[in-house]
Amino acid sequence: MDDFSGEKKDGFYKIDDVGEQNSEFQEKSHITKSSTDLTTKKNTKSIHLPSVLLGAGIAISCLILGIVLANFITEENSENLSDIPIMTNTEKQEKIFAADLFVKNGSTILGNPDAPIMLIEFGDYQCTFCKRHFDQTHDLIMKNYVETNKVKILFKDMIVTPGEDSVYAAHAAHCAQEQDMFWEYHYMLYNNWEGENTGWITNDVLMKFAQNVGLDTDEFLKCMSDSRWIELINASGQDARTLGITGTPSFFLIGPENEIVKIHGAQPYSTFKQTFDSQLEK
Repeated sequence: MDDFSGEKKDGFYKIDDVGEQNSEFQEKSHITKSSTDLTTKKNTKSIHLPSVLLGAGIAISCLILGIVLANFITEENSENLSDIPIMTNTEKQEKIFAADLFVKNGSTILGNPDAPIMLIEFGDYQCTFCKRHFDQTHDLIMKNYVETNKVKILFKDMIVTPGEDSVYAAHAAHCAQEQDMFWEYHYMLYNNWEGENTGWITNDVLMKFAQNVGLDTDEFLKCMSDSRWIELINASGQDARTLGITGTPSFFLIGPENEIVKIHGAQPYSTFKQTFDSQLEK
């Protein structure tokens, strides 16, 4: 990748820990194209609240009430990782009680922070099935549950595609978060998705997205060059592994009574609806 300014800056290019992590990822062969132009952006309603505050509240509730893993919904429609260490059930249960694994190292909240259900998505900006979820399911969840104050959404990074392009995209989204525009940039990335490992994520494109959403581009460029968010992106990926996630997209739903439901893969909207409704009825 060429640097935004035309000069190579090590802080933006050389991310050794991410590079080592990416060596574990397996190649994907299914590539699709998006015809959406660079100016496309969906309207969102977002309320930004520090994840740490939410984590504290959820952690306290979880420690008091405990967490029950239920309705592990799975389907072969997600990007998979290779060489993932398998944890025993006991280890998983011990890890699951660390509730901050769900809410730390993520995005700002999309939706009403007082909504009774939190949906946490682990995704990769090049992932084909993440794009499918975004196109086929996300808008319906927004319309029927987020905008009606029933569900709030938090996004966490799990880089599964080879190379560093997804890391650059994730980093750009977090640089936008510094200017309270994480979700606007998130939408820009998925609305202009051009497949896995096709080279569409370039510095010029990321800068154009920054301009399109109205970011201060000087601040954005400095954030990118400084690699300010690399540790958070790595930590988010480690959270995913600790939680036993094996591919993207993967979702955790935390219900009103702190019951946790895992939904693996780009499930149809009906699956999310059924799960949301069953939690809201409690």
